[in-house]
Amino acid sequence: MVKTLLGKKIGMTQVFGDSGAVVPVTALQVGPCAVLQVKEDTGAVQIGFDPCKRKNTSGPLLGHFDSAGVSPMRVIRDVELEDGQSCEPGMELTVDEFSDTSLVDVIGKSKGRGFAGVIKRHGFAGGPATHGSGFHRTAGSVGAGTSPGRVLKGRKMPGRMGNEKITARNLEVVKVDAGRNLLLVKGSVPGSRGGYVMVRKVVSD
Repeated sequence: MVKTLLGKKIGMTQVFGDSGAVVPVTALQVGPCAVLQVKEDTGAVQIGFDPCKRKNTSGPLLGHFDSAGVSPMRVIRDVELEDGQSCEPGMELTVDEFSDTSLVDVIGKSKGRGFAGVIKRHGFAGGPATHGSGFHRTAGSVGAGTSPGRVLKGRKMPGRMGNEKITARNLEVVKVDAGRNLLLVKGSVPGSRGGYVMVRKVVSD
């Protein structure tokens, strides 16, 4: 019905494949998601995930949830509706949406590492460790002095590392557990345990 659902990263484990080989997988809780609004002009559907208490929700959002007939949700996103499909506010979308899907994209935020130097952030080699060297973990030269007289854009420098939107593409769906709203995908996905993710069906050419 929809191409994308909201979920939460549970953690990593391993399962045995058909050949007996160990397959590392990430367990994702996908849904249930509630349809909050259908946007006819853009063809998008607004969905919510992870119910929360009413006292922790603002007044305008409470009215928005009440008009759809659903309980307040922590996460709200607009997702694309599949061609020829339709839905109504208040409908529940579950992990069954991926029952016939073999590959998915998982979108999440990477772990935040805080302020990091060039060695940790960009993999610089650094300078000599001994023989009186005073150049160890610094960035070194960042450009010429007189011309152009400034640091060019795109230069790899120290700064905030992580906490960025990352898409893990073409992950194999190993198992769909509709009873527990679980989706097992092969490999790792961005983010920490408990982090919110978006699971999207891979668009076939």
